Formats: sequence, C-alpha cells, structure tokens
Amino acid sequence: MGEQKLEVKMLFIWFLLLSHLSRIGNSLDSLAVSESIQDGKTLVSAGGITEAGFFSPGNSTRRYLGIWYANVSPFTVVWVANRNTPLENKSGVLKLNEKGILVLLDAANNTIWSSSNISSKAGNDPIARLLDSGNFVVKKGQETNGVLWQSFDYPGDTFMPGMKLGWDLETGVERFVSSWKSVDDPAEGEYALKMNLSGYPQMMIFKGPDKEFRVGSWNGLSLVGNPGPTYGTAPRFVLNEKEVYYEYGVEDSSWFIVYKVTPSGGQILYWTTQTRNEQVVSNGEQDRCENYAFCGANSICTYDGSHPSCECLRSYVPKSSDQWNISIWLNGCVPRNKSNCTNSYTDGFLKYTHMKLPDTSSSRFDATMSLDECQQSCLMNCSCTGYASLNVLDGGSGCLLWFNDLVDMRNFSEWGQDLYIRVPASELGTELLLF
Repeated sequence: MGEQKLEVKMLFIWFLLLSHLSRIGNSLDSLAVSESIQDGKTLVSAGGITEAGFFSPGNSTRRYLGIWYANVSPFTVVWVANRNTPLENKSGVLKLNEKGILVLLDAANNTIWSSSNISSKAGNDPIARLLDSGNFVVKKGQETNGVLWQSFDYPGDTFMPGMKLGWDLETGVERFVSSWKSVDDPAEGEYALKMNLSGYPQMMIFKGPDKEFRVGSWNGLSLVGNPGPTYGTAPRFVLNEKEVYYEYGVEDSSWFIVYKVTPSGGQILYWTTQTRNEQVVSNGEQDRCENYAFCGANSICTYDGSHPSCECLRSYVPKSSDQWNISIWLNGCVPRNKSNCTNSYTDGFLKYTHMKLPDTSSSRFDATMSLDECQQSCLMNCSCTGYASLNVLDGGSGCLLWFNDLVDMRNFSEWGQDLYIRVPASELGTELLLF
C-alpha cells in the first residue's frame, strides 16, 4: 500500500515537472500575467525570426528594451520601448500586469516605461507575445482578435512588413517612423517618415518641421516619388472614413526587407533566411532633384546623371531672372501673364509625361470621375492649374486636381505619370506632348 502511494506521488511530481517544462517551452515567445524577463534574458518569436530583450546601442552603456531580428548580421534593432528614458544599469525587468499592461521597472521598482493604457477590460489571462513579424502584441488570452496593445502602433525607426504608417481617423492616433538621435542614442531624432493628410494624402520625410523629401501620393501602382522597382515588396494604400495608411508585404517569405529612417536620412535593408547578412539596397543618397521643392514653384527638375537642372512650366517665367541665370532656382517660376479668368474656357492643357506629380497638399480628388470629366472640372475653376489620373491602373481612373502653385515636380527618364498643365490659349499649338 505504501509503495502504491509512493508511486502515485512520484507520478504526480513528474506531471507537475512536465507541466512546468511545457509552460516554459511555450512561453519562450510570450509573457503571461506576473511573468517577467530580466536583463540578460530574451523572448524569441515562435519561428526564431525576432528577439526581444535588453541591449546597449553603439558605444553607450545605457540599457534599453528593444526588438531585433535574430541571427542577422550586423545586429539591427527595429523597435525600442524606452527610447527616451534609458536604464542606467542592467537592473531592468519587464512584466505583464493583470490589466494587460507591459511595465518596465528599474532596480528601485520605478516604472521606466509602460505600454499604453488599456481602455477595455483585459479579460481573463492577458498574454504578451512576440511575433515573427517583429510585432509585440498583448492579447486577451487566446482570443484571435482580442488585441489590447501592439508595438506596431508605436513604430520606432524602422518601417517593417505588415506595419501601417498613417492615421487611425477614429482615434486620432498617428503611426510614423522617426530616426534615432545618433547610433548611440535611440531617442527620437530629427528625421521622420509620416503620412500628410492635407489634400490627397501623401508620404513625406520631414527634418524637424521642414519637408525634406516627398515620397508622394498613391496612384494605384506605387507612390509617385518611387515609381520604379519595389524590391520584391507588395505595397498597399488604404483610404476610407476610418483610416488612412500605407503598408507593404514581402512576396517571398524567405526575404526580409525593411526601411530605416536614420540620423542622416534613410536606408533600405535586405537579407534572406539563407544568407542572414544584411545588404544595403539604398543608403538614402539621392540626386538633388529629390530635395523637396529644389526648383521652387511651377518648375520641373531634371537630372542628367551628374547635375540637376530646372525648367519653368510652359507659360511660366523665372521669378528672378538674375538668380535663375546663375542656377539659383529656389524662387521658382510665376505665370507670364496674370489671368483675369474671363476667358477661362479658351484655356487648354499641355501634357507632360514621365512626371513625379506635384505636392498634393492643396489638391482635391474624386475617385469616380473620368479623365475627361477631370479636365472639365479643372477648366471651370479659375484657380485650377493642373490635373492627372488618380489611379493609373487599367488605363487610368479618378481625378486629381491642383490649385495655385505646382511644387516639387521632376521628370523621370523611364517611369512617372502623365500630368496636364493649364495654359492660356496663346500657348497652345501643335506641340502638346512635353518630355
């Protein structure tokens, strides 16, 4: 009888041990309530793709909670929790509380960082899980759609597949990517990639409050500032009454492509599951035609491979001829003759091809119009200076209208879009196709 009790007791102990080992095995990628990870320990996503833990950037000794791609060289952090509030030593601890909030504590148990407040009840057994995508998600237990918080809603310096950049119009939350201050300091730096909602939404890189580079608006195929190859990505733009955002996926699951906004601009990084060595597809170096409004208003920038040049639109002249003649183009161009709009119906349009469309901040758009209707709409408004198709797919559809000055245009050698510029009847002749 005693031997049977001992055997039952041993089986019970083995059951508890196996249960504990199973829980540990299943929690490599996650934290349950009251569980924690200390400095020196990490979470690893289920597929072994991404890792979360503590690190020191560059030559700094300060400690940060971050996410990086595992087993990729060089070591590349893609998200930092406490980017503006570093830990001074290796005493950091990350916990998940019963409300479903992630809390980062220092040695004195002070809260250094926490995930955003949860407005809804966490429900039973909230869990924080690191996904292969690099998204750190807090969910209501095992519910598929019960997301309470996710790191993708609070991007760092890296735009990653599956991440939305743009606006939640219902909550007013903006998702944007911002550079580190330096390689040693992940605090928010000068550069930021954002969705500008003025007029027809467009992606822009800002340096502080200034527009540095305009990636542009979506034309159904690509962003107008990047009309060339998409490096194996599948871009997508969503615009409705609830949200406006741009995102991309990767066509091959063995590829990894990310865009980092760096302290000096930006770069596109690429690697595969086989190589594990990052390649810099683009280091952010651009010709000067990419500098925002390099040629000023109503002028087109052209790059010949070594030097940029600027040319006024037809029916426009340099605002300052003296400066223009010595290649100082910032003041741009102005109409040769001011229109009183009494004979606007005799105006016409010149077609420019292979264009980076102008800044859409002061534009209007209609997805239902045809191109002919778009032209008539522009013609009937004295302030309308140009138009183009909103969507270039299947022969073109929709209408994009510009008003007043046309800013930040360039001519591409191979890609680009058709742009129709309004001109007085006196400028119309047989030459209607430019570039």
